[in-house]
Amino acid sequence: MNVIELLADLQAQHDETTARAGELRDRIEHLTATLAETEARLADLATTRKVIAELAPAGTEADPPETNTAYQAIVNAFNQHPGQAFRARELHELLGMLTDEATVNITRSRLGRLTRQGFLTQPGRGRYQKRT
Repeated sequence: MNVIELLADLQAQHDETTARAGELRDRIEHLTATLAETEARLADLATTRKVIAELAPAGTEADPPETNTAYQAIVNAFNQHPGQAFRARELHELLGMLTDEATVNITRSRLGRLTRQGFLTQPGRGRYQKRT
């Protein structure tokens, strides 16, 4: 293989890689937009659920106990440590909960809801603290 063929091959690889990078950027942009729409929908659903729960007559069924218990444990931890910021995994360790990725991700979702509802703030990426 001579230098000209080598340069042509390198240019072809460069062009293919540039095209692939563009495709990936487009996919990331699409997924980012979809994620934003989904998170907005979750916030809307949480607000709707909260409003309906406030308007529901007394004596109707409450949330399932495991959901109430998890949210209550999270809220209690922040109430007991009002000035401390926690990551989801640290909160799990503090509460003695499982620290597998799926369980921690559920807690991240719950922390996000509590943040959107105004109970928590985010002093840094992935860190949550009780609003003062």
